[in-house]
Formats: sequence, structure tokens, C-alpha cells
Amino acid sequence: MQTNQPQGKLAFTVMWEVRDGEAAAAADIIARFAPEARKEPGLELLMVNQSATNPSGFLFYEVFKDAAAFEAHQQTPHFRTLIIEEARPRLSKRERVQWVPL
Repeated sequence: MQTNQPQGKLAFTVMWEVRDGEAAAAADIIARFAPEARKEPGLELLMVNQSATNPSGFLFYEVFKDAAAFEAHQQTPHFRTLIIEEARPRLSKRERVQWVPL
């Protein structure tokens, strides 16, 4: 679902379920990705968590300054290489939900 507030902050939750045997590889990818993403001027918050009861589950919480910052994020070399090329093939499920911060 798209929001009608393109100029306001955007928040996302992203849930990953990785394929069997891929949890350590996913955690390594995230460890390389997060410091680079946190340098982006339009990314205000990035928290990534691994499930305490299911190591194959990861939860991202991201807050972007605006829609343009989110679009720019998806075009960065670290997103394209680490998330699209390295991480996505290891996932059995990916769910992204957009939120509007109040």
C-alpha cells in the first residue's frame, strides 16, 4: 500500500525468513550492510534484530527522512550488492510494511 504523504517521514518494518542453514550468512551480510546504510543522510534510524527463538528470522526497522531518501537508499551500491544480490537469494520469505510515523 502506498501512502499519500510523499513529503513526510517513512518507516518500514521488513521481516526476513532465511533458508535453512543461511542464518549465519544473513547475519554477516547485515553486519556489512548496516554501517554503510547508517551513513546515508536520509536514513534516520536502522535497527536490525535476529529472533531470540528462531535464528532464521530477522526484523528490520527503518525510518527515512522522506520518500526521496527511501528511493535513494534502494539505489546505493551497498543495498544493491548486499541486499539484492547477496541476501535475497538466501531468503525463503520477505515481508515489507510501510508505516507513517505519528
